Amino acid sequence: MPGWLIAVLVIVAILRLAQRLLTKRGVLSSKKSSGKSGATNAPKNKTLYTIRTFARIGTRRYFRDKTAIFFTVAFPLIFLFVFGGLSKGNDVSFHVALINQSDTVFAKQLTGDIQKNKTFNLRSDVTNLDQAKDKMSRSEIDATIVFPPGFGELHSGVPRGNALLYYDFNNDQAAQALKSILQGVFDGINAKLVKTSPPFTVATKSTNQKSLSRFDYTFAGLLGFSIMGLGIFGPVNYFPQMKRQGILRRLHATPLRVWQYFLANVISNAVIGLFSIAIMLLVAITVFHFKVAGNYLELAVFIVLGIFSIFGIGLAIGGWAKNENQAAPLANIVTFPMIFLSGTFFPRFLMPVWLQHITTFLPLTPIIDGIRMVATEGKHLVDLGPQLGLIGLWTIIIYLIAFRVFRWE
Repeated sequence: MPGWLIAVLVIVAILRLAQRLLTKRGVLSSKKSSGKSGATNAPKNKTLYTIRTFARIGTRRYFRDKTAIFFTVAFPLIFLFVFGGLSKGNDVSFHVALINQSDTVFAKQLTGDIQKNKTFNLRSDVTNLDQAKDKMSRSEIDATIVFPPGFGELHSGVPRGNALLYYDFNNDQAAQALKSILQGVFDGINAKLVKTSPPFTVATKSTNQKSLSRFDYTFAGLLGFSIMGLGIFGPVNYFPQMKRQGILRRLHATPLRVWQYFLANVISNAVIGLFSIAIMLLVAITVFHFKVAGNYLELAVFIVLGIFSIFGIGLAIGGWAKNENQAAPLANIVTFPMIFLSGTFFPRFLMPVWLQHITTFLPLTPIIDGIRMVATEGKHLVDLGPQLGLIGLWTIIIYLIAFRVFRWE
């Protein structure tokens, strides 16, 4: 069955289950107030008008709230620039000091070659070994390369020498890596000076396939982080405040039904979420040269489904809590495991296998995986059956809980 058809059926099932649940609990009944007596038989256009009106009110309220704009747009952008900058730094380099105690032509030429090599970030202010040891003791540099006197002198017409690599105990791994790099440099020089034919060699061959970069993983996780922040912390802060001000109590006295109010907030949240994510995409494309391999429309549809699912968690927490003191701790308990275990900032394949199996079923995991598959791997919605199935299952569970625990005051 196509993925988009699964998503449509899941949404329809959610609405039907929610309507039945509310009817059983008396939320849709007309016994509570005379104003609701005619609401049950209200025409569909009036119902749609109510949903559209509250969705418009919610969207306008968001764009008037500078704090909300900061936490849904500026705050994720800060993370984008921080982790994007870290992800761009793919070139490995070492902070080293180079002390040339030899006056040979070969030593001077090799010193110039090392200075041009981006792998070595040389400290020009270190001129002797005592200064270098002092820097290494404070971990300001990883190691010190010394060309001793006579390094590069000719023997039988061939320059020879033994370079020394000083390092501190705390930088043992960096020193071993530097030793391998220097040995590779010397092996190249030796091959030019002494013609030999080694019996064993290693050849490299490209698979001609594009793999995901570190930034690809990072950006998909940041989109998931933005969706989670918008879907959870928004209603968690908003609904308790509305209860404290008595606004929800007054809305309860009107013909407005819970599912209408929820749906209006979901629509408003989806619009705001697409706005925030569009800005993040624009920055990622223009600043970090991110390339969307998939279809933009399919990506937008999948993001809306993710927002719809995660927003239910915020509705459940914010709808249940009487005040901010109840809502904030519960929101943190729910969100922190997903931040660290759903692949938001760290790839899940780095986790132990048993933990990967567990984190697969977290609500945010299929959303991040699906965004990554569409945006960076070029997959289509029809290829996201497992992700859409998990999102649909969590959406049903989350909204059943949200309708069950919602309180007007």
